[in-house]
Amino acid sequence: MLNQQSNFDYQSVGKRVVRIEHESIEQLDQYINIDFSRACEMILTCCGKVIIMGIGKSGHIGSKIAATLASTGTPAFFVHPGEACHGDLGMVSTNDIVVAISNSGECNEILMLIPMLKRQNILLICITSRPESSMGQASDIHLCIKVPQEACPLGLSPTSSSAATLVMGDALAVALLEARGFTQQDFALSHPGGALGKKLLLHVSDIMHSGQDIPHVTRDTLLRDALLEITRKKLGLTVIVDHFMKIEGIFTDGDLRRALSLGIDFTLTFIQDVMTHGGIRVPPNMLAIDALNLIQNKNINALLVSDDNDKLLGVIHLHDMLRAAVI
Repeated sequence: MLNQQSNFDYQSVGKRVVRIEHESIEQLDQYINIDFSRACEMILTCCGKVIIMGIGKSGHIGSKIAATLASTGTPAFFVHPGEACHGDLGMVSTNDIVVAISNSGECNEILMLIPMLKRQNILLICITSRPESSMGQASDIHLCIKVPQEACPLGLSPTSSSAATLVMGDALAVALLEARGFTQQDFALSHPGGALGKKLLLHVSDIMHSGQDIPHVTRDTLLRDALLEITRKKLGLTVIVDHFMKIEGIFTDGDLRRALSLGIDFTLTFIQDVMTHGGIRVPPNMLAIDALNLIQNKNINALLVSDDNDKLLGVIHLHDMLRAAVI
């Protein structure tokens, strides 16, 4: 068991690590050069996939780089070099690009694969700290991630070099994202289950109440019967429409409270006499998140959904937003 020092200054060590890695990353921009541009252009014009390879810490960083590329418009996945030597190399085809990562540039498992890659004319981008390394010399394009020092005081554990590799991968992914004109909508398509996906893919028409679920009455309906419609449909409102479903007004819980305060006879009063004319309408193709923002800005609970001719198509309630996890 290692001896634990009493009163050890953890914060001092932590700050030193942050400082060293920060300085290492600051110096990385000197390697964002013509080779970086060539690598981006090579990937951008690739007709196949980008395969990331690495062993150990480089492999973990490579998996993250592959995931970032894939989620930002560049088809990519990670292949472990050891598994590639035993069959997974079959995942790599002629139109693909291999991005191999090794700090030393002397990873045996990757070096074993290079002759096979060359035989298939597969383009090779190597990310190492040594352009003169075996991998650096064998690559079509070399991206350098050399750092002044590792944050590890023993100089053994990859720390600064891992951070630099990660940043280089992010630089590639973001440069490619912008070059493609990749949008939020494109991003959402690869994240349909996430919060962003729901915000950018879900439309009002996907979650609105429609057809027989829409609470609606005509203007000559007695207030008593309109209240029965509100109770049946459970949205706290009813829409007043003509016989062609064109919107004329809305009656909500707020209108009911006003009617009660005036002592109106519910059995003799028609809904047209107490309804609110108009009602806020939105189109069915509006994003659900935009509808939510409108509900919050107007301090209301629901919106009417209509077409260009003011025909009632549906009703969307704040509760619908909650159920769909738009909020």
